Amino acid sequence: MAVTVTIYDVAREAGVSMATVSRVVNNNPNVKPQTRKKVFEAIERLGYRPNAVARGLASKKTTTVGVVIPDISNSIFSEVARGIEDIANMYHYNIILCNADKKKEKEIRVINTLLEKQVDGLLFMGGAVTEDHIQAFKTSSVPVVLCATADEQRVIPSVDIDHEKAAFDAVNVLLQNGHTKIAMISGTLQDPANGYARYQGYRKALEAANLPVNEDYVRIGNYRYESGMEVTKHFLELDERPTAIFAATDEMAIGAIHSLQDSGLRVPEDISVISVDNIRMASMVRPLLTTVAQPMYDIGAVAMRLLTKLMNKETKDASELTQVILPHEVIHRNSVAQRS
Repeated sequence: MAVTVTIYDVAREAGVSMATVSRVVNNNPNVKPQTRKKVFEAIERLGYRPNAVARGLASKKTTTVGVVIPDISNSIFSEVARGIEDIANMYHYNIILCNADKKKEKEIRVINTLLEKQVDGLLFMGGAVTEDHIQAFKTSSVPVVLCATADEQRVIPSVDIDHEKAAFDAVNVLLQNGHTKIAMISGTLQDPANGYARYQGYRKALEAANLPVNEDYVRIGNYRYESGMEVTKHFLELDERPTAIFAATDEMAIGAIHSLQDSGLRVPEDISVISVDNIRMASMVRPLLTTVAQPMYDIGAVAMRLLTKLMNKETKDASELTQVILPHEVIHRNSVAQRS
């Protein structure tokens, strides 16, 4: 059984007080160079590792940030997490990343667990923000920033894109190419910041073009590839099938493309497909997927930087930073064609 080396052992080995060892470990400048050298030599001989929890209790900071991610297998969130981690490293914070499997109960449990671990701040990534989430955040004495999502009342600081406008712009690409029979594979409408917002963008684009919303052309998916395939089969069974499909995510769009190809149809010659996100697979599928890109890395980086400002009280008024909206961009590729 390994013996734990304590600060007392280091102090005795170096012939100094425990207070002196603590000052050396915490980079206090008020230590003579020769004393500092003796302490570091003792630390190396004994293999001492400072207790981060104990140091956190003393300084009331743990230099850790808790990150709740809804689905670690989704490449969108992995890119956002990369942005978070790069900025965290820059400001010398460690990340505790927790996957919540898109389950509200697990999200709440993870939030509470991270708070019990005395993290200095929380980043909640993606997914719907319900009243239960808000209550959990309110019990926190540390700053919280929402990342790639927002609460309905916009009272919690957040970093995201304008999902409604992104969807509007995607559908407008189809309209500009002469499509009037446009179907949508939507995400859950119970998510106001993402799923419902993209659905509203779809509706408003059609209304702006004086086109009715055909309810047979709207089906709910679960943001993943398989649901894109299944919903597309429904569209192909309609007496009057659509000439274009707008999918709320790239994964569902890729599922739609493969479902169309499995049915012997060509994309975009027979049916055009467009979506939102711009994951890496969008430029790997054939035809290359036309999509509206959200700056996933930047969302993570900006959210983490905002959190550092709040944790270090760099801003006097958090309300000034309630909502940061980053720009999106239409990426024209090969999955949309002019309707003849």
